Amino acid sequence: MIYDCAIIGGGPAGLNAALVLGRAKRSVVLIDSNKPRNAVTHASHGFITRDGVTPSEFRRIAYEEVLRYPSVEHLQIEVVSVEKKESGFEVNVSSGDRILARKIILATGVKEIFPEIEGFYPLYGKSLFNCPYCDGWELRDRPLVVVSDHPSLFHLAKMIFNWSKDLVVCTNGKASLSELQRKQLESKGVVVMEQPVSAFIGQNGRLELVRFADGTEIPRYGGFVSPKLVPSAALGENLGCERTESGGIKTDEWGRSSIPGIYSAGDAANEMPSQLIFAAASGSRTAAGVNMDLTEEDFE
Repeated sequence: MIYDCAIIGGGPAGLNAALVLGRAKRSVVLIDSNKPRNAVTHASHGFITRDGVTPSEFRRIAYEEVLRYPSVEHLQIEVVSVEKKESGFEVNVSSGDRILARKIILATGVKEIFPEIEGFYPLYGKSLFNCPYCDGWELRDRPLVVVSDHPSLFHLAKMIFNWSKDLVVCTNGKASLSELQRKQLESKGVVVMEQPVSAFIGQNGRLELVRFADGTEIPRYGGFVSPKLVPSAALGENLGCERTESGGIKTDEWGRSSIPGIYSAGDAANEMPSQLIFAAASGSRTAAGVNMDLTEEDFE
């Protein structure tokens, strides 16, 4: 059997793409290894009708809806490689099986690489987060910390200032703020700490103190730490897809990559901000692009 489309990745982008294509009567195989990036998150926010849903419940509801459509199949398995063939594409999975599809949607998301700071991971997803749109409301008006060595730190600090005026901004020893930016933040009462952060200290998931390399400690209730985002899978790169400056798969407005027949959706295509609702919308749009292209081919 040759599927109309193989979707690799079962996050919100891949799931919504499967939903749209299933409703378009397309034969779809959704391949996912069940390793969601937001598994540590206690709740997901900002998605209308699903505000506060746990990631596991979101996936349960989504799969229940998607698999109502008889032309959609789900395989929980690792993808090893994707190869171009005369009839389309061959997806090789870890069981040794080979799956043929006319089109491929890469919705494999990204991985987060956080700065190596002692005590971070026991607090991540409970009082330390990376997305203020997702978790800023829960930390509103509390004493917060922002840790980032990215050039976007100034923008992030200004944005989080909307949720809390009691803010400490840490560059973690890097020159990520200009002198003018530092003075602008300080003029608003924001404390700027430029020495490296050595540890986050807390109990039961709740941040209590931030410790710096010089021994200084400051009390904080929670905060945000910026990760570096890198592709979760090298499938797009291995296929020769053109990449964006930030490493995602470069696509047009309908999710088409530079390789005919290969599409990308969600965080794999650097759909930002990195939120459920943006990823799901990207999956829907990309599925429409796939369906349009299949329709044109079938009428030739």
